[in-house]
Amino acid sequence: MPAPIQQPSQLFTAMATTLRNNAGLNLQVGNHDDFTAPGVQAWALIDFERNAPGARGADGRIAHVMTVSLQVIPALSASAFAACDLIAELKNLITDNRWGLPADQCDLPMDIDGLPSLLIRADQSYKAWTLTFIQTLYLGPTLLDDPLGTPKFARTWEVSDIDDPDQYTALEA
Repeated sequence: MPAPIQQPSQLFTAMATTLRNNAGLNLQVGNHDDFTAPGVQAWALIDFERNAPGARGADGRIAHVMTVSLQVIPALSASAFAACDLIAELKNLITDNRWGLPADQCDLPMDIDGLPSLLIRADQSYKAWTLTFIQTLYLGPTLLDDPLGTPKFARTWEVSDIDDPDQYTALEA
């Protein structure tokens, strides 16, 4: 079982590792600070556009609805449609991928969308494609356990605020 995740940056690391280890893609992976210019290999630049709230997980963890973008810059020798083709391969990889993160802390990607874009660096612009998607992470402690490890529960019809851990009661043994 994968180790529990504690922060959103672990999604970046897991994605980068998966993309780098996929030999069929032949990608350099990083963020916008890592990119200098197109080269022999295509680039995939990972960026988090948003961290929005979401419904708590089944175990009470707080949801972080991450809007992720992958900007793909083709290799110098690539054809005009290379970035579009690479986006299609990435879409296939992203669909149903949790990047090796625990399933109870990382939902499957949703709303996957690819579109042409430009990457502008200083006075240079590079033709690119951007693939965006939403992936929800569930971080922090569960509401099922208090610091002593006693499982707790609450029934929505019996409490005024299901997100208030003080309204949970201990399970009877």
